[in-house]
This record gives sequence, C-alpha cells and structure tokens, in this order.
Amino acid sequence: MNRGTQVARMGTARLVAALLLAACLGLPAVAGAQVAHTASAEPDQPADMLVPPTSASDFTASQLDSVLAGSWRSPANRARDVYRHPKATLQFFGVRPDRTVIEITPGGGWYAEILAPLLHDNGHYVAAEKAPGADSEARSDDSALRKKFAADAAHYGNARIVQFDPKAPVFGAPASADLVLTFRNVHNWIATSKDGSDTAPAMFKAFFAVLKPGGVLGVVDHRADDGASLEAVKRSGYLPTSYVVKLATDAGFTLDESSEINANPKDTKDYPKGVWTLPPTLTLGEQDRAKYLAIGESDRMTLRFVKPVVPAAASTP
Repeated sequence: MNRGTQVARMGTARLVAALLLAACLGLPAVAGAQVAHTASAEPDQPADMLVPPTSASDFTASQLDSVLAGSWRSPANRARDVYRHPKATLQFFGVRPDRTVIEITPGGGWYAEILAPLLHDNGHYVAAEKAPGADSEARSDDSALRKKFAADAAHYGNARIVQFDPKAPVFGAPASADLVLTFRNVHNWIATSKDGSDTAPAMFKAFFAVLKPGGVLGVVDHRADDGASLEAVKRSGYLPTSYVVKLATDAGFTLDESSEINANPKDTKDYPKGVWTLPPTLTLGEQDRAKYLAIGESDRMTLRFVKPVVPAAASTP
C-alpha cells in the first residue's frame, strides 16, 4: 500500500470514529467537518496507534459557543460574560450536553439561560430554588425563573424547578445527578441571620447525597484574601477558600482541582458595602460608580470537587 492511500484510509477512519461518537452522544454531525491529522515523531506509526482528535469535549465546546451566542440571552446577561467566563468555567466543571445538572439557587437565571438550552435535548437541567415562604427575595427569584421558562419552551421546555428547605435540603433522589453547580451562593448560607442559623453544612451534605459516585460539585464564590478569618469577612460577602474546601471535604468530597478562571487581581476587597459595592449590584449607586465599574466583578474562587467512587466490597470465597 502506498503512503498516500494509507493516509487517506487513516483520515476516513477518523471521520467515521467522529460520526460514531456523535451518534452515541445524540449530537449532530457537523457537515463538511475537517479531520485534523495528529503529528507523530514516527512517520510510519501504525494507524491503530493514532487517536482520533474529535472528542466529546470538542462537541461540548461547539455547542457552548452556539448557546452563548443565543438570541434568547438578555443583553445585560451577555455583558457579564467578560467577568464570569461561562465557557471556560463550565468546561472546567466538565459539563456536557448529555448530563443531569442541578444548579443551586439560580436567582434570575443567569446561568440557566446557558445550561437549560445546552441540556435541553440530551440532558436534564434542574433549578433548585429555596422554598419561598416569607422570603421575598426567594419569591421574586422563583417567579422570575418560572416566567422565563414558561415564555420560551423551545429553550427551557425541559427544565425543571425543585424547591428545598435550606435547613433540611433535598435536591432529588440519592445518586441521581452528574453535577451540582453553585455560583456565588455559599456566602449566603453562613451564620449571618438573626437566629444565627448556618445552613452551609447541610447544603453540602445534600449535594453529596444527590450526586452519583464520581459526580462533580462545582463552586464559584467571592474569594477573601489568603489568611482572612471567616468571622472577619463573612458580612462582606467574601469567603476564605479554606472555609469552602472544609465544608466540602467535611461532607465527603475530595477537592479535585482549583482554577483561576474567575480571578480578578483588581479587586481590593475593602469596600464600604462589601462585595455588593462592585458590579453588578453597585450598592452605592452613583457614588464612585466609574471606579467600581473599572474594577469589575469580584475576585472569585473556582473549585471542582468530586464525590469519591466507593470500591465494591470484595466478595467472600
């Protein structure tokens, strides 16, 4: 067989592999896709030693690009992409279109506008909202999210909303989710309420319960300076990374990796109204508005935890 024929057959094999992968994932094949060739230090390396370059992550990246450019996303939310880095963040957490993802207290739905359409066809998006009760913010968030989903069935028709009690949270059947994601929420669960309740430990234990073994907990939150104590910063909205890691590991998780995707070195973390001084809240209104807009959104930790896979018990002879 001459070299040209061999290369052509190798390229065909890669394309067939890519199409089979797309079919397995339930994802559309891309018409006219170009097959990239893997360079090898050994030009005569057998074809069966070459790995097709197309993978599930390639398809996820392409679909994320499409969703992020979606016309259903509000202009105000799209403007936050520069601070929140949704593509890189979701890729870091390992989100794929065929997964079951629970987002904890999504508020008005910033990430819901991305996740629900991404998971619409082949996965499952679940928004876990705090049961409204007497909490006006919870009632407002729940109402806004339901209206968003009801107004656009094409993108949100398969999304679900579940409600939970923060003091005894349950997010679904045990071991039913692939990922649990929470964005800028943990600071709301620490002991700052009038009755001194601290719901954070219960929340993390509930995350552990609903995840499958090997499932991922993704956490993004406002990051305090290294060495800061929880007591010193908890009312500022910032949290020590070590505190969040302890919450997760106490619940049974393993810290898999941390990322600087959402870091902001401009954030000095010393504002009159804490993190809410910065955008998008801008609590001080017009006072020093240009200064805080120039800083941008907060410096944030981005942490990926994994629920360990418990080895099967050895059988007794």
